[in-house]
Amino acid sequence: MKKLIFSTKPFAIDFALALLRVGSAGMMITHGWAKIADFTNKLGTFRDPLGVGPAVSLQLAIFSEFFCAILLLLGFMTRICLLPLGFTMFVAAFMVHADDPFASKEKALLFLLIFVVLSITGPGRLSLDAQINRKRY
Repeated sequence: MKKLIFSTKPFAIDFALALLRVGSAGMMITHGWAKIADFTNKLGTFRDPLGVGPAVSLQLAIFSEFFCAILLLLGFMTRICLLPLGFTMFVAAFMVHADDPFASKEKALLFLLIFVVLSITGPGRLSLDAQINRKRY
């Protein structure tokens, strides 16, 4: 337990990255699932910040927040799936909630920060990416 709490050894770092990855992805999946479950009602009120139409904007948000978040949770194609997730959070914070108070954009900014950090660090050894890329002897 002492090693887990006070160590910056590789296992502690990999465990922290896995916790950050799985936790943020799990929370993001709930946002995507809410959009899937209420797709018809959301379609009429969903904003179109990119000018591609509300239906396409909603579908892109669902793709990112649900499907890419599942890949992030598994640690599979991590850096690739972080691109749409980060872009979605950037759009949410700086376009959709641009004129809103900070409290309205804080969640999107927090997710964006997490996704940027994970893009820099990678998923860690406790991920499918690491298992696929490990050297076989």
